[in-house]
Amino acid sequence: MAISNFISTVWSETLASSLDARYVAVSNCNRAYEGDIREKGAVVKICGVGDVSVGDYTKNTDMSTPQTLDDTARELYIDQAKYFNFQIDDIDRAQSSPKLMGEAMRVAAAALANTADSYVFGLYGDAGKTIKNDAVTADNVMDMLISARTALYGSGVGDSSDVVLEVSPEIAALILKAKITLSTDNGEALETGCLGSVGGCKVYVSPNIVKETGEGVTYHKCLARTKRAIAFAEQLSEIDAYRPEKRFADAVKGLHLYGAKVVHPAEMILLDLGIAA
Repeated sequence: MAISNFISTVWSETLASSLDARYVAVSNCNRAYEGDIREKGAVVKICGVGDVSVGDYTKNTDMSTPQTLDDTARELYIDQAKYFNFQIDDIDRAQSSPKLMGEAMRVAAAALANTADSYVFGLYGDAGKTIKNDAVTADNVMDMLISARTALYGSGVGDSSDVVLEVSPEIAALILKAKITLSTDNGEALETGCLGSVGGCKVYVSPNIVKETGEGVTYHKCLARTKRAIAFAEQLSEIDAYRPEKRFADAVKGLHLYGAKVVHPAEMILLDLGIAA
């Protein structure tokens, strides 16, 4: 790719699609609130309505007057601004595949995706409930998953197709060692990080799960949540190509703006799972 052939919108779409393909935590968020985000500090409005009452219907009897619904509004702050800025020397480009710049953009997308996923997983402290075990093994890991699903049922989360379990590779290994039968289908097999399903919940594996080291134990901050528990909004606000003044090279820089917020804490359970160090 030469600078003369750089079309910003095309490369922005390439980067955006590569980001989507790499996301794990972000892909399990509600992203319906994305809009016109131009700078760090922007605010995205998250609007909703209150509960709807249900009454008994009697034939030939007037219903009560229509219920006036309360509207709710939360603010999601775009407080993250991450950039990339790389160059490819003209000699390297001449001696390599013409798709070298495209591959570099995909690598950049992977780095941005890992950073955003880590940010979302870092919201574990806002979970509505915590289930903790200081010594998780293959013998009891399934009990933890069932406890998390039961807690979500207690919060009114009945549609298991909307529930995901996000675990670290170490916890995933215990699940596999427990010889738990994980159902899967072709659709799940294509999802990034999806290990399969257990108890009607899709299990996703990510190395970006937060870990905290204690005395002789490492705690893995795994999550069980609905896909609406966390709202996420992002914008690739700038993708620019340029020629560095002191180099014979093509360079590309980009700016990734985003923010996330736990909007339904009752629909997110923190599984604080300890494994002996």
